[in-house]
Amino acid sequence: MSHNISFGCFVAFVLLMLSCTKPKVEADILIENGTVYNGVDAEPKMMSIAIKEDKIIYVGKAEDVKIMASRTIDASGMVVSPGFIDPHTHATLDLDNPELSDNRPFLFQGVTTVTVGNDGNSPYPLQIYRTKCEINGVGTNVILLVGHGTIRNRVMGMTDREASGRDIQKMEELVQQEMNAGAFGMSTGLFYAPGSYSDTEEIVALAKVVARNNGIYDTHMRDESTYSIGLIPAIQETIEIGQRAQLPVHISHIKCLGVEVWKQSDSIINIIEDAQRKGVDITANQYPYEASATGLQSAVVPRWAESGGKDSLFIRYQDSRWRNRILEETQNNIARRGGPQTLLIVQSPNKDYEGKTLLEISETLNMGPEETVFKILEEGYIKIASFNMNPYDIANFMDEPWVVTGSDGGSGHPRKYGTFPRKYHKYVKQDSVLDLGSFIKQSTSVTADILRVSKRGKLLEGYFADIIIFNPNTFEDKATYNDAFQLAQGVKYSIINGEISIDQGEYTGGRNGIVLKK
Repeated sequence: MSHNISFGCFVAFVLLMLSCTKPKVEADILIENGTVYNGVDAEPKMMSIAIKEDKIIYVGKAEDVKIMASRTIDASGMVVSPGFIDPHTHATLDLDNPELSDNRPFLFQGVTTVTVGNDGNSPYPLQIYRTKCEINGVGTNVILLVGHGTIRNRVMGMTDREASGRDIQKMEELVQQEMNAGAFGMSTGLFYAPGSYSDTEEIVALAKVVARNNGIYDTHMRDESTYSIGLIPAIQETIEIGQRAQLPVHISHIKCLGVEVWKQSDSIINIIEDAQRKGVDITANQYPYEASATGLQSAVVPRWAESGGKDSLFIRYQDSRWRNRILEETQNNIARRGGPQTLLIVQSPNKDYEGKTLLEISETLNMGPEETVFKILEEGYIKIASFNMNPYDIANFMDEPWVVTGSDGGSGHPRKYGTFPRKYHKYVKQDSVLDLGSFIKQSTSVTADILRVSKRGKLLEGYFADIIIFNPNTFEDKATYNDAFQLAQGVKYSIINGEISIDQGEYTGGRNGIVLKK
C-alpha cells in the first residue's frame, strides 16, 4: 500500500513539474475549443489562438502552453476563421460619414477588410479621404484603389475623345500621386463613362505606373455581354494589359451577363487558365447572385450619347436628329438584359418606383420601356437589380481556385448585407459547390494574396488579429431584393486588429479598423 502511495505521489510530482515547465503565454484574448480554419489548410484543426494587442501570438494545442488571458472566448461548436476580405465594395461614402463608418452591413457578414475605389471611381485625392476616415474611425480595415475614371475625368472631363500624349502624362502623374497616398492599385470601369472612352494604350500606360509601385490592376471590363467588343474580347484585353504592363490583373467581376453570353464560362475559364500557364497573373472575384446591380443609365443608355455628362445626354435626346437612334439602342440594351421585366428598380428619388420593374412602370406611364427610361431618369439617379445571369455560369466560375468572393456591395442590392453568408449558406451548405475550407480560403488568404495585403487573411503567429467566429448552423443572409437592408446573422464574434467588434452577436460600438497603406 505504501509503495502505491509513493508511486502516486511521484507521478503527481512529475506532472506538476511538467506543468511548471510549459511555456507561459500572456495574452489579451484566448480563443479555445473552436473548429479552426486557418485560411491556408483545407482541413480544420482544434487549436487555441492567443492574441496580444493587434497580433496573433500563439496558434496551437492548448495543452502545449500555459496561456494566461484577460478574456477567454469559448468557441465550442463554432467555426473560427480569418476575417473575410472583400476586394470590391461601394462602401466609399459610408466610410467617410461619421454616422455610417462603423460599416455594420459588412461587419455582420464576417468582413474585416473592405476595398473601395472600384469600377474606376475613387475619392480624390485619396490622402484627404484617408484623413476623414481616420478622424471618423472605421469599423473595418480599408484598402484604397485609385480609379482610372476619376483620374481621366480630372484631366479630360467626360468627353468621348482619345487621350493625347500630354493627357496621358498628366494622368500618369496623378496616378503616381494616389499610389504615394497608399493606393494598392488602380481600378478601371471600362464599361462606364468616361472609362469607356479610353483605349487599351491609355490603360497600359497608366498600369505601368501602378506596376512600378508594386500595385495591381482591378477591372470592371469593357464588356460583360455584347454591348461593345463582347465578353471574350474583353477578357482578352484584360490579359493583354497584364502582359504588356507586367502586373497582376483582377477581374471585377467575372460573369456572363445576358442570354446572348450564357454558358460561355467554360470557354472563359480555358482562356484564363491558358494565360496563367503563360505567366499572366490573372484572377477574378464574383458575387453569388443571379442579379447584378448598376445604374439604369449605365445599364441601358448608349455610351456615345452620354459624352459630356447627363445634361449632354438629354440635349441629344431632345434633338430629333438623335432621338430615334438613342431610343433604338436603348431598346436593344434592355433586350440584352433580358427585357424590361428583368430590371427591378431598387433605388430612386421617386419612392413609388422602388420595388417595381421597368415593365410595370412603363405600363403605368403608358409608354414604351425605352421612353420610360428617359422619363424616370429626369428625376435623378436610378439604381436597378438586373436579373440576367445563369446558375450554370455562377457555379462554374465559383469552383475555380482563382475566383474569390467579392460583394460589389452598394445600397439597394442585398449583396451589401448578404454576400458572404449567402455564398456559405447556398453554395457550401445547400448546393455543395464548395467545401467550407475552400469557401474560407477564397474569402481570406487568396484575396489577401491577390491584393498584396501583408500579414492578413491567415491565422498564423505574427499576423494581425482579424478573426471571426461564426455558428455554422445559423450563418445566413437575411437581405432580399425587396428588403435589402437586413443584417446577416450567425457571426458571434468579430475581432479586428485585436479588438472585439462583435461580442456574442452584438455590435460593441468599436471602430477598430484602420486604413491600410501599401
